[in-house]
Amino acid sequence: MPPEIPSEQLPQTEEEWRVRLTPQQFAVTRQGATEPAFSGIYWDTKRSGTYRCVACEAELFSSETKYESGSGWPSFWEPEAPDRVTTVVDRSHGMIRTEVRCAHCDSHLGHVFEDGPQPTGLRYCINSAALDLEATD
Repeated sequence: MPPEIPSEQLPQTEEEWRVRLTPQQFAVTRQGATEPAFSGIYWDTKRSGTYRCVACEAELFSSETKYESGSGWPSFWEPEAPDRVTTVVDRSHGMIRTEVRCAHCDSHLGHVFEDGPQPTGLRYCINSAALDLEATD
């Protein structure tokens, strides 16, 4: 898979994003939706590789940091590199959570919680619809 799509080549309008992404990918990445637990294609995947942003192909997470959290979503204890994701406070649905976004294209990925394994203690709970696995096995 090629490196991330250059910023100047990313869609600029909502309609351009709708053309590039499937309806579920669009709902998750551009509208902040969440796929149902245990329904995404990667929640229980054990394949080795790199998880990329489905919208811009940026490298986000490694299978080496993926673990079974029991949540029903792919969970990682750290991103591929600290600058690959950004976080923002999410006050939707009557909760206060930390939303995780792709640093390259600002797509919604999921949320991060402080109940993960060591060495970070973090659980990046990410929607499968926001990811594309570049498998190495």
